[in-house]
Amino acid sequence: MPGCYDALSAKLIVAAGYEVAFMSGFAVSASRLALPDTGLISFTEMLDSLRNCVGAAAGIPVIGDGDTGYGNALNVQRTVVEYARAGAAAVMIEDQVSPKKCGHTRGKQIVSRAEARMKIRAAVEAAAGTDILILARTDARAVEGFEEALARCRDFEAEGADIIFLEAPESEDEMRRFCAAMTKPCMANMVPGGKTPILPPAQLAEIGYKLAVYPVMLLSSAIAAMQATLASLPGDAVASAPSGVTFAELQRIVGFPDYWEREIRYRAND
Repeated sequence: MPGCYDALSAKLIVAAGYEVAFMSGFAVSASRLALPDTGLISFTEMLDSLRNCVGAAAGIPVIGDGDTGYGNALNVQRTVVEYARAGAAAVMIEDQVSPKKCGHTRGKQIVSRAEARMKIRAAVEAAAGTDILILARTDARAVEGFEEALARCRDFEAEGADIIFLEAPESEDEMRRFCAAMTKPCMANMVPGGKTPILPPAQLAEIGYKLAVYPVMLLSSAIAAMQATLASLPGDAVASAPSGVTFAELQRIVGFPDYWEREIRYRAND
């Protein structure tokens, strides 16, 4: 699952042939606010971005990052319901203390195991009347160790979560132990430079993962391309800028040809 963060990135994921996308909180916070993924972005801003991503994704499932649920168990339930109304196929709820931190950065804190379990219970109960799955995430590995993280994942399964995510295991052995202990589908998070080993998709599948998210690769690539282009402008921008899509291709990607065709179709004849 490539990580999308706006309508254009979601549309490109569909055009590339992927069957599922993940709206990354890190990428949304960076692209929308130019701020770190440290709980600074609000529920309404994330929900608005989710609507844009789902609308552009042309029918493929989009999993939405729901962070901590933006409050207590009742806030979690509202998050689940509103993400479902926005069209998300699943919502990820984590057990960090609010304001949360990006999963592969420092300074994370987690709520108690009992509270983490209760929030997933609330999420599952809210999802019962909607068309959305619950992706339960724990960040306990970095705070209290692997065994505590695994115990929380078992709790999440017991509460009825549909997908389980143990964030930031630090070895292939931990990844294997996690998948072997679960009966529900497991998700891996591939962040180059992060805490988890970067493994090819075939190996992740062999270990037991059903989903793998690449949350910031599109954002990282876009930033690198923009920086290179900006650096070329003081010189001969046309000659030295990194190769990009042609203007004709850019028009096609954002939908000008379709728009022109429909414009003619619906033109009034006086």
